[in-house]
Amino acid sequence: MSRQPPAYTRLDVDERRRRLLALGADVFTRHAYDELSMAAIAREAGISKALLYHYFPSKEAYFRATLEQAAGELAERVRPDEGLSPAEQLMQSLDAFLAWIEDNETAYRKLMQSVASVAEARELVERVRHETADLILGGLTEGAEPPPELRTAVRAWLWFMDGACLEWLERRDMERAQVLGLLIGTLLGAITASGHGEMLARLAPAS
Repeated sequence: MSRQPPAYTRLDVDERRRRLLALGADVFTRHAYDELSMAAIAREAGISKALLYHYFPSKEAYFRATLEQAAGELAERVRPDEGLSPAEQLMQSLDAFLAWIEDNETAYRKLMQSVASVAEARELVERVRHETADLILGGLTEGAEPPPELRTAVRAWLWFMDGACLEWLERRDMERAQVLGLLIGTLLGAITASGHGEMLARLAPAS
């Protein structure tokens, strides 16, 4: 008598985790964070709740893991060519970020909506803003400690950027290139208003 094949294929740990993170990116986009439970997520995954808890000890841990993976993927996507000038790197990274928003509009909206109520989302957004500000400031000051006015201007601009992106997604009455130009222009204006406009020369495109 021939042996029957198993009803399902047992996945190895890395593959199971990869699939669960992919599922998390989907369900946390389709549903509000507070609407979901580990039991509901397990049903969507087609696994037991106990198995889901084996990989992630809580909904918060699961949500944090999906956010961290998305942040890692975004970081790779917006990483500029190191051979470019600082100005060209900034343009390239911002354009890649806007392209990512276009491709992941619902996820970006959900993330920004979650900032006020979900600690994991707030911590991620704040970390990304600080890291991005440090990169911009490092290019302006060549690694020196930035003056407080300049630091404040650059970090505040990142809040403006998220607001501008949300407005763009809602209205859709501007082209991506126009949004990019607006963001670059307001950053340069913020740097100038900080009283340290002389540092803009360090962002000049290579001739």
